Amino acid sequence: MTSVQIRRLTERDRFGQRLDELGLDLPLADEVDPSGPLARPLEVAGKRAGNRFCILPMEGWDGSADGRPTDLVTRRWRRFGESGAKLIWGGEAVAVRHDGRANPNQLVISDELVALRAELVAAHAERFGRTDDLVVGLQLTHSGRWSRPEGDPAPRTAYRHPVLDARTAGEPFTDEELDRLVDDFVAAAARAAAAGFDFVDVKACHGYLGHELLSGVERPGRYGGDLEGRSRFLRSVIEAIAAAVPGLPVGVRLSAFDLVPFRPGTDGTGEPEPVDEPYPYAFGGDGTGLGVDLAEPIALLDRLAELGVGLVCVTAGSPYYNPHVQRPAYFPPSDGYTPPEDPLVGVARLLGAAADLKAARPAVTVVGSGYTYLQEWLPAVAQASVAEGKVDAVGLGRMALAYHDLPADVLAGRALDRSRLCRTFSDCTTAPRNGLVSGCYPLDDFYKQRPERTLLAQAKKDSRKALRS
Repeated sequence: MTSVQIRRLTERDRFGQRLDELGLDLPLADEVDPSGPLARPLEVAGKRAGNRFCILPMEGWDGSADGRPTDLVTRRWRRFGESGAKLIWGGEAVAVRHDGRANPNQLVISDELVALRAELVAAHAERFGRTDDLVVGLQLTHSGRWSRPEGDPAPRTAYRHPVLDARTAGEPFTDEELDRLVDDFVAAAARAAAAGFDFVDVKACHGYLGHELLSGVERPGRYGGDLEGRSRFLRSVIEAIAAAVPGLPVGVRLSAFDLVPFRPGTDGTGEPEPVDEPYPYAFGGDGTGLGVDLAEPIALLDRLAELGVGLVCVTAGSPYYNPHVQRPAYFPPSDGYTPPEDPLVGVARLLGAAADLKAARPAVTVVGSGYTYLQEWLPAVAQASVAEGKVDAVGLGRMALAYHDLPADVLAGRALDRSRLCRTFSDCTTAPRNGLVSGCYPLDDFYKQRPERTLLAQAKKDSRKALRS
């Protein structure tokens, strides 16, 4: 079935008709109430967040060469503070050490994060007059297979992967190296606590190391094999943080399911790589490589709960090998592929997984993701998702680059500014893939005026030319 741009589905009946055509059942409020479910406070990380909107962590490409914040980073974080969201999941992914950076301008844990967090909090106070109901965390990561700390690929993997090694292969971490990496996460968590962050997120998503280890069924040693072994690194980090930084809450951003890697087909549309079944390398997969089975993710939630972790942000897949799963979009990045499904299918898959995890383990605080593609319909779906108990909070990623204060507008009862809604052009991915700073070039006037916009246009033109040839 041909995809339809959601921005053309301006009438409720037409939107509902499209959902019926696709066989989807998304929660949808009849009317958005600015004082309703999205405005209710949420107990999280030992504090009370003032509403149910959350800014999700993204990977920045605009730090300094040594991983410190720049003026561009500070601008983004101030905008996160101005957003109106009362839960800031992490601002962005921060590497626990230099070799774990996914790009040569990603942040690395440093003392400068004290000032960066202060800027976010100050911006929030300036706009909203209070910060006692603002909760700010920090995401900690090692990029593993997708590490590029100096610009060129420098992968360190969880195990020998029969498909991904053909794209980027590196030496797998030894058990002893993972033991030492646990210490690096703990040291980073201690610095985050000292900088005033309310919690840390141990990243286990999007194909990065913490996520890839969860699928290491054929990895030998203590960090592979059954779920106990595959989750050992994540659990060891959490246990060690609790011992070294008592009282610091820990959350986990989790790719709750994964699919096989995809590649462009002859017409540019994404198609799955041919793999043998059963395909055991997709955590949360059903063995076919294309379906979902949440039995292991639910079992993982139980293990995390035993360690005191009751805060989970649900995402899926990887931007490197199946981006249509991880961030549904109508327009692919220049080095990607045309989505093989209507992006609404991907949205429903993500929202459904979050709802299923919440239903299975109601005591866990679940933050959902995948809402940006909904555009005009985002507030109505978000409100219904919270009202029906499918998630506790609604996470916004790319939307926060294009229309950073959408939460403030929704909670004030203002009409959405349609000219600022993220239309998922994917320039925020295409630009970094071409070595340019991260930002929303199509909709943010600040980035429209930067010289990188011209370079981005040329890079996209060159990419289209290369694909035609």
